[in-house]
Amino acid sequence: MIQASGIFKSYGGQVLFEDAGFTVNAGERIGLVGRNGHGKTTLFRMVLGEEHPDAGRISVPDGYTLGHLSQHIGFTSGTVLEEACLGLGRDEDGADETYKAEKILSGLGFSREDFALSPYALSGGYQIRLNLAKVLAGGPNLLLLDEPTNYLDILSIRWLSRFLREWKNELILITHDRRFMDSVTTHTMGIHRARIRKIEGPTERLYGQILLEEAHYEKTRLNDEKRRREIERFINRFRAKATKASAVQSRIKTLEKREQMDELARIDMLDFRFNCAPFAGKKLLEAEGLRFSYSGAALINGAGISIGARDRIAVIGKNGKGKTTLLNMLAGELAPQGGEVRQHQALRLAHFGQTNVDRLDPSKTVEEEILDALPEYSRRTARGICGLMMFEGGLALKKISVLSGGEKSRVLLGKLLASPANLLLLDEPTNHLDMESVEALKEAINSFEGAVVIVTHNEELLNEAAERLVIFDEGKVSVFEGTYAEFLEKKGWSDERQEALFTSAPGGNRTANKKDRKKDLRRQRADVISERSRALGTLQKEITGAEDRITELEGEIAMNTESLIKASENGGWEAIKDLSKSIKDAREEIEALFTRLEELTKEFDLKSGEFDRKMSGI
Repeated sequence: MIQASGIFKSYGGQVLFEDAGFTVNAGERIGLVGRNGHGKTTLFRMVLGEEHPDAGRISVPDGYTLGHLSQHIGFTSGTVLEEACLGLGRDEDGADETYKAEKILSGLGFSREDFALSPYALSGGYQIRLNLAKVLAGGPNLLLLDEPTNYLDILSIRWLSRFLREWKNELILITHDRRFMDSVTTHTMGIHRARIRKIEGPTERLYGQILLEEAHYEKTRLNDEKRRREIERFINRFRAKATKASAVQSRIKTLEKREQMDELARIDMLDFRFNCAPFAGKKLLEAEGLRFSYSGAALINGAGISIGARDRIAVIGKNGKGKTTLLNMLAGELAPQGGEVRQHQALRLAHFGQTNVDRLDPSKTVEEEILDALPEYSRRTARGICGLMMFEGGLALKKISVLSGGEKSRVLLGKLLASPANLLLLDEPTNHLDMESVEALKEAINSFEGAVVIVTHNEELLNEAAERLVIFDEGKVSVFEGTYAEFLEKKGWSDERQEALFTSAPGGNRTANKKDRKKDLRRQRADVISERSRALGTLQKEITGAEDRITELEGEIAMNTESLIKASENGGWEAIKDLSKSIKDAREEIEALFTRLEELTKEFDLKSGEFDRKMSGI
């Protein structure tokens, strides 16, 4: 168990933590949330002892081991497998545990051929994966993971979520992928206004609780201000009257004792909409027979796609299979070695590419980069876009060289807003954005009136934004006409359809029994369906009852209104009085029912989403 109390930490004039504290209890898997720059990584570093709080203390028990995903590249073993085994010992029976490292490496996307490679022969992304494999294999008491999905593809992320759900020790996880976090964690801990809040349950519950508490605080503050003004008016009015002297003094003492509630500081939120260029045709772009090879190896061979005016297309698959190459060919930034890309003459394209961050000029300011993307010079427009991207006032004059990865991503998004487009090509746009900014991006994509093609490993974004899929799997590129959930249900990933390569059986490797695995998956799905039915059945029954009662009351109002008209014509004043009251009561009940219906529907959608995430993770 880890305990922290009275933590204070600041950098320059920015206070990250003020009298903050938290506890990590045995077996808790905690999702750590908060805006970029609000202290999540700093908190990790303080827990690890790499930094120290200015005040307060963090207590770690003797013998309690900590493991974290290191970005530092430094290997001591000759092969990938030997490096992954560094944290292993032997199991309770003294057997070699190498099979555990093999299982983890396979889950993270390493092939058996990769096991014998030198760690330094790997790409940078796979070297970080090897660091992740080492810390997972070591089985520390507390596992600290800071944005582990940034270096993984969609299949590795799905494997990691299953692995972490079975993690028996403690875990603190930072990720911008809300779906991934909620599928793994038991608790959510938020850094908010320099304090730390922790609750049991998913992120939605924490954010909802914070919103309710701040709404209550603001209502109380406004009432307090109103009362203070009333007291001040009384004092000013009767200060000079001797007969009111004691009452005035009493009010003055009351005012002095009342602690004034400060207005909550505004927290900047990313809030923007992509600017859509008009398009009257049906097809924005068509590609046929696309081929591309690197070093003689075919990366894309015969791919094709047709993009309509309002299409929502996701490009998905493992890393290194050609997703970015395909997007670059569609954008016209890379010429295909075979086939062709035909663009409509009215096409206006905006491209957010993985390498585009590197194209930002480090010597320029945020404002200057936005101005470069504007079709005509307009500093006022540029400043407006800077504000939308949370670079208000003097922040727009920050040099690109001093920006974080997330800030650079926001500059790129701002450049996309600078001129209208009817086709957005977005390659991993959520990398380096915090959870709140990802939500804003999702809303902007959903409200965009043009077409969107997006490369992403974020399954929540896939489920909400994609209606068609371009799939890199089984060594080929195919188009799936349907949503990601439909793809998983009807087809699924080839790697996940195959038998598990390894099990945790002591003494070595053995192939999992395919029939037993299918039976276990059916049982898990049945359990989730049964749990969903129990949890949502009562809510659905109450929702239906409220809707039926509203319909019944509306019918009563219509009948009573007709009767009221007749009573008015006949001068039946008693009837008018009774009918008017009945109509008023019915309308008040309808209003209350609609309020309750809104609460029930929100709760139903929240719980339904939780069960959908559980099902997709099986």
